[in-house]
Amino acid sequence: MYIKGRFISYGEPLNEVFAIRKAVFQDEQGMTNDMDQDGKDKEAVHVVAYEIGNENRPVATGRICMLDNEFRIGKIAVLKEERGKYYGDFVVRMLVDKAFLSGAKKVSVSAITTAVHFYEKIGFHKTGEEYMENGTPHVMMYLDQGDLCSKCHEK
Repeated sequence: MYIKGRFISYGEPLNEVFAIRKAVFQDEQGMTNDMDQDGKDKEAVHVVAYEIGNENRPVATGRICMLDNEFRIGKIAVLKEERGKYYGDFVVRMLVDKAFLSGAKKVSVSAITTAVHFYEKIGFHKTGEEYMENGTPHVMMYLDQGDLCSKCHEK
């Protein structure tokens, strides 16, 4: 299995992004379209990961945007049947790399509490208390440039 990632530039169609997010957030998790599409997609940089060899099928996505004067990743989604294959890790690392190359000193994510361990393996640290977002418990997490783990299995 080979993975290919692609950044989607401003103004490019987001059909693959929305198809993955619909499958994960709406169909699987019961989110409404309004909860998923929050109006920030036009100003965000998106990533799509493809499984090469299976008709280059899009299997994961995520985005990064400026929010409250910081680089924030979000909307990380991996198709259910493709989880556990490091697509999510790949997408997050592409987004984090893009942020650091763009001058960020740190990157944030509003993480669903069930995904905290996933982000910790990459190097993110929890800050603050748990809070509710769209009816789901979340916690803010940050990654400083020097804390990026090069091997996710070490944590």
